[in-house]
Amino acid sequence: MLVIPAIDLLDEKVVRLEKGVMENATEYGHDPRDVALMFAELGVKRLHIVDLNGARSGQTVNFEIIKQVVEKSQLQIEVGGGIRDMERLDAYMNMGVSYAILGTVAVKDPEFVIKACEKYPNKIILGIDAKNLMVATEGWYEESKLSVFDVIKRYENCKIESVIFTDIEKDGMLSGINKEQIKQVADKSPFGVIASGGVSGIEDIKTLRNMAHDNVKGCIVGKAIYENKINLEEVFS
Repeated sequence: MLVIPAIDLLDEKVVRLEKGVMENATEYGHDPRDVALMFAELGVKRLHIVDLNGARSGQTVNFEIIKQVVEKSQLQIEVGGGIRDMERLDAYMNMGVSYAILGTVAVKDPEFVIKACEKYPNKIILGIDAKNLMVATEGWYEESKLSVFDVIKRYENCKIESVIFTDIEKDGMLSGINKEQIKQVADKSPFGVIASGGVSGIEDIKTLRNMAHDNVKGCIVGKAIYENKINLEEVFS
C-alpha cells in the first residue's frame, strides 16, 4: 500500500488547512523543494502536491515551484488544483508530472475528463472530495448534488489510474481516518482508492493496511508529518 506524503502550496508556501478552509491555513517554514528532497531520501515513491491557489481561483501562482520540485526530486508526482482545461493539463504532463488529479472538472466538465483520459490513459486520477459522501468542488467551497458513487460511475469506462477519496470533515484535523466510508468507496469503485483526510499517526496507516482490501491502494499523509505525529523513517523502513 502506497503511503503518499502531501505538499499543499498556497502562494508558493507549504501550508496545511483544516477542512479545506484557506483563511485558516497553517504555514510551515519549509521550502517545498527541500521537503520533496527529504521525502525522496527517506524512500518515498510518490508525492502528492496540491496547488491551492489553482483549486480556488485557477491562478498559476505555484506552477514554477512545482516544476522545480518535479525536476529536483525525481519522484513520481501527482498534482491537483485548478487543472480545468487541456492547456494546463498538457503543461503539467510536459514538465514531467506522473499523474494529474482532476476534481472540480470531474463534476462540472465530464467531456474534458473523458478526453483527458483518452489523451493520457492511466495518468488521470479522480480527486473526489466529499462531506457525508456528497461531492464538493471549487476547493471545497461549493457543494454539488452528486454523490461520490455518482462521479465514479460517470467514468467507469475510462482509463483512470485511481480515485483519491477525501473526507473533508476529517482533513487536517488529525482525528483519524473514516474507515467505514473508505471501505464503502473501495467496495463500489472499479478503480483503486487512495484514502485522504484524517491520518493522525502510524496506527491509521496500519488500520488501512490491515483492512487488506484489494481496492485500497494507498493513503495520503499531510498534517501528521508537519506536526511530527508520524515518523516517516518508521513508515518507509
